[in-house]
Amino acid sequence: MTLLIGSLQLGLLYSVMVLGIYISFRILNIPDLTAEGSFTFGLAVSAVCTVSGHPFLGIPGAIVAGGLAGGFTGILQTRLRIHPVLTGILTMSGLYSINMLVLGGTPNLALIGKDTLFSLAVAAGGGMDKEVVRLALSLAAAGICTVLLALFFHTQLGLCIRATGDNPDMVRASSINVDRMKIISLAISNSLIALCGGLIAQYQSFADINSGVGILVVGLASVIIGEAIFGRRSVTIGLVSAIFGSVIYRYIIAAATRADWFPAYMLKLVSALIVTLALAIPAIRQMLEVQRIRRAGKGGN
Repeated sequence: MTLLIGSLQLGLLYSVMVLGIYISFRILNIPDLTAEGSFTFGLAVSAVCTVSGHPFLGIPGAIVAGGLAGGFTGILQTRLRIHPVLTGILTMSGLYSINMLVLGGTPNLALIGKDTLFSLAVAAGGGMDKEVVRLALSLAAAGICTVLLALFFHTQLGLCIRATGDNPDMVRASSINVDRMKIISLAISNSLIALCGGLIAQYQSFADINSGVGILVVGLASVIIGEAIFGRRSVTIGLVSAIFGSVIYRYIIAAATRADWFPAYMLKLVSALIVTLALAIPAIRQMLEVQRIRRAGKGGN
């Protein structure tokens, strides 16, 4: 039971990051590799604020940090005309040093014994079960972000961002500043990713400089798993599917870990295989459909 609740908590918390990945890869159609750096940036800022006795300040601090990272990536893409993949790599590489600087030159920082959002929520729970309180806080974080994003993408600015991802040439012809839309989108995307890092730091009471390694694969796997279940429809359904995909991904990882099929160091390979299988689903469906049509044709003859 502890494993089920813990996986659900992590799935909901990491879904905030998945929402950010969904914005850049699905809505904006930009392969943004900044995620690994911005996740750790938010984690580091939140951890330092928590150690200083300001856990609540760590959350907006993480959001601002991620926004700055995403905005910088957007400027490199739009103003300097650097390839999107390279801009993400450049920002991610530079953030490694910045994250070390934020953490005080140490690769990790422990928050044990410090007040965090989760410990304060448990203390204010009035005797409620610790795991239930942590689950409620995780659900609130995922729910609030999803609702706000769903509302935002139905505003004029949100619609402009969606149009930019669909057809930037048409948007440019409509006198909309495409470069500005990209910068804003990447800032929002990485703000969510960094917010997730900030929440994870306080959830696990620990921050590590390598926490963001492989986070992009996790996000992509969650997005694709969610789309395999819900399909690619409206933006609102896409956001909801990202939440479910994140939770399902966590349960898949938990099942693989619990079954002891692989040693711990094989976890990244398992994640890569999950992403590969998820990406292959459309092609597999198409092949099965072609085979069905061929069989139907032969049967008609």
